[in-house]
Amino acid sequence: MQSQRAFPPVYSCELFPPKTDEGMVKLKAAVESLRAIGPRFFSVTYGAGGSTRERTFETVDWLRSVGIDTAPHLSCIGSTRAESRAIVQRYADAGIRRLVALRGDLPSGVGLGELGELRHANELVAFLRQAFGDRFHIEVAAYPEVHPQAPNAAKDLEAFRRKVEAGANGAITQYFFNPDAYLRFVERCEQVGLAIPIVPGIMPITNYAQLARFSDACGAEIPRWLRKRLEEFGDDRESIRAFGIDVITALCARLLAEGAPGLHFYTMNQAGPTLAIWRNLGI
Repeated sequence: MQSQRAFPPVYSCELFPPKTDEGMVKLKAAVESLRAIGPRFFSVTYGAGGSTRERTFETVDWLRSVGIDTAPHLSCIGSTRAESRAIVQRYADAGIRRLVALRGDLPSGVGLGELGELRHANELVAFLRQAFGDRFHIEVAAYPEVHPQAPNAAKDLEAFRRKVEAGANGAITQYFFNPDAYLRFVERCEQVGLAIPIVPGIMPITNYAQLARFSDACGAEIPRWLRKRLEEFGDDRESIRAFGIDVITALCARLLAEGAPGLHFYTMNQAGPTLAIWRNLGI
């Protein structure tokens, strides 16, 4: 992890655009609380079309209006180059200088070859560099436990290499609960010369049923011991939350001790769990 220690640590938080006005009020309150820990930026997940995308723009615009450094997500599945360029130009005009470039999820029952002009994240990164040069700091995704659609770890590492070589400045990982998966992934990257900061994505544990659904969908492993402990609590949300804060604090402490260049919190638009973990870490 020596090369990762060379990068200055970056702490950041992720938000998703709420679907309702009430949700936006709650998001704004959470952001105001999270500002106390001084995250380098807030990322905002991307709605691929219609009102969902408008909510993404609304969230990004509000963050910028209150002086918060913002990194909108941009996925390329189902979009043309012209559409992607127009969205990114909108962000550039708003003074945004950081993006998270992703392929995006495939709609159910639709093959990759049927969607859009840009079909992989490395193609999106290359397009952004061609169209906007070095105007943006570009983050990409990394998968310490292997992307769920990758045939094996070697192919997944090749895909990550293509994103780096296309011009990515840094990476944020899918969340995980096994620190060794992250450490070994970083080691493999270093062995093949991929020298960019790889920031661990951190998911606070507050709702076991929801976490299990997310994890099954995205390929993040919940270790058996952790599943069994969480199952003990049943519907006792307060106990799950307290136990989860302890588990994730220990995970973060281990990652930072091993040289991880920061942490990226998947907040789920809630401030409390992230703030509790942060206080425990004493950063």
